[in-house]
Amino acid sequence: METATARHGSPEANDSLIHRGTNQSGMRDHNERLVLSLVRQHGSLAKSDIARMTGLSAQTVSVIMRELEEEGLLVRQAPLRGKIGQPSIPMALNPEGAFFIGLKIGRRSAELVLIDFLGHVRAMLQHSYRYPAPRETVEFVTAGMKKMRDELTPQQDKRIAGLGIAMPFELWNWADTAGAPRDVMDEWRHRDIRADIQAQCDFPVYLQNDATSACGAELVFGQAGGARDFVYFYIGAFAGGGIVLNGRLFGGPTGNAGALGSMPVPGPDGKPTQLIDVASIAMLEKALNARGVEASHLWTSPEDWGDIGPELDDWIASASQALAYAIVAASSVIDFEAAVVDGWMPQAVRRRLVDAIIAAIATIDGEGLKLPAVREGTVGIHARALGGASLPLSERFLIGSTTISRSA
Repeated sequence: METATARHGSPEANDSLIHRGTNQSGMRDHNERLVLSLVRQHGSLAKSDIARMTGLSAQTVSVIMRELEEEGLLVRQAPLRGKIGQPSIPMALNPEGAFFIGLKIGRRSAELVLIDFLGHVRAMLQHSYRYPAPRETVEFVTAGMKKMRDELTPQQDKRIAGLGIAMPFELWNWADTAGAPRDVMDEWRHRDIRADIQAQCDFPVYLQNDATSACGAELVFGQAGGARDFVYFYIGAFAGGGIVLNGRLFGGPTGNAGALGSMPVPGPDGKPTQLIDVASIAMLEKALNARGVEASHLWTSPEDWGDIGPELDDWIASASQALAYAIVAASSVIDFEAAVVDGWMPQAVRRRLVDAIIAAIATIDGEGLKLPAVREGTVGIHARALGGASLPLSERFLIGSTTISRSA
């Protein structure tokens, strides 16, 4: 069996491509993933284009694309007529080909999102809280999934290919920083949230760190500008991030690679501290509360924070300086093409933050380093939830693997 050169994962076996990760020929599964990955990347491709890109024979590509079309994963586009020969027929992803659910469990809110095969949001629910509690989170997911699935047709519901959970690892360690009762947060230590949700689902459930998942959303759904190696920062209640190497999300053996929130950076007093203690939105909230300003709108209205005042200016100044040092430090290990910054914040604030980072990097001695281009993320505030939804999509339909915990 002919195969193109690329790495593939090992999802579960089932009866159809929606509920089948492999078939009797693992090579064919690999090639199917490769074709779907290329079509997703380019929007639409003809058989001749895919044969040229992959090195697969025209006959092999024809068989694969016919099978993917029969499975409802690809759809034909209008023929492209050239000057000579038969017109080529581009194939594109079918939005109705598969559906995915993403769950973000954050320090201040949870989100549940349903997306189609193109990554378009079909439904989204949000639940804000002072701190996350396991029982309430499962109840939110149970009610939310029922609402979402009730609005799908039976055929659409059968095409839900998985649910991905994006959440901070070792959430119980954030009790003090999140201002949560330690006994409630300790419940997370003894609960297997993936197993709790899997018990309610007839499709596989995956788990990944929330910031790493957000990085995955930028990779799968964002406009990466052709960058195949980039370091990614997501600034939420706490700062975190992820790494993309050779066009694939890199989580490392434990899934904690790219734990950028723990990176040492100079603090406001010049002494070393962690990035999370400077660049997190929780630090802005803390400053506002110290002035007697109620700051819940930071979590409930991420599209518009209104006029915050000098605390925002101070936070951008300190956060940008810390992020600049983190980017330069990361560049001493890997020569990233880009450093991408996104977060739970209005676009105007994100733009100011990125501009300040670029200015701060210019003041740091980067001799001997190839520093990356710093740019804004393109997915936005819902990157973590969309990243959760991207976990089953990537695991089952694309080249490479993005999760460390999955359905058995």
